Amino acid sequence: MKTNSREKRSFFLIVSITLVGLFVWLGSLLILQLILRLVGLPSNYFAIVEALSTAITAAAVLGGGYLAYHELNEQAIIRYMEVADRLFEELNSGENIAARRWIFQELPQNPKEGIASLSDEGRKAVKTVLNSLDRVAFLTQAGWIPDDMIMPWMNPMIVKVWIKLEPYVDYESRRRHEPDYYEQARDLARRCIAWREQHLPDAKIIWLDDAL
Repeated sequence: MKTNSREKRSFFLIVSITLVGLFVWLGSLLILQLILRLVGLPSNYFAIVEALSTAITAAAVLGGGYLAYHELNEQAIIRYMEVADRLFEELNSGENIAARRWIFQELPQNPKEGIASLSDEGRKAVKTVLNSLDRVAFLTQAGWIPDDMIMPWMNPMIVKVWIKLEPYVDYESRRRHEPDYYEQARDLARRCIAWREQHLPDAKIIWLDDAL
């Protein structure tokens, strides 16, 4: 029903624009014809008919172009909302919140010692967050959604957890001889840090053991 209603509104919109354009052009032709008569110049009927046909075509093209722009803009907004909703679900799932909390509170600072002593719970938490960052990086690739729509609420979660995880990713990358190890997550973190430095230069990252 909503789709049919939107299609009807779009149809009436393009018809209205076409008619307005047509009447404006007809009025212009009438004024031009009167001016020609006033100055004593002959007005050519076939030239007027030709101009009228051109006016109808131009009005239809104008209306169609506006409608196409309107539809594209509406589709972009819908896509942005869908991507933002998936990002919110991904970052705020119970599993991800619990994994980030474990990293904030339990992950050792030294990655060499930390990896050797990681429990199954800790290893799962680290992998959960890194895989989540990779997914977020995919959903926010260039052109899918503007940064200004998501960075204000998304960047604190990513920046805070990346400060803890970056030494581990760097260490594991060297240990595996894999320079592309979680490369997308790394790029996402850089974007978030750059956005935060530009828009919140005085903000500080603080971890609280009893945070909500």
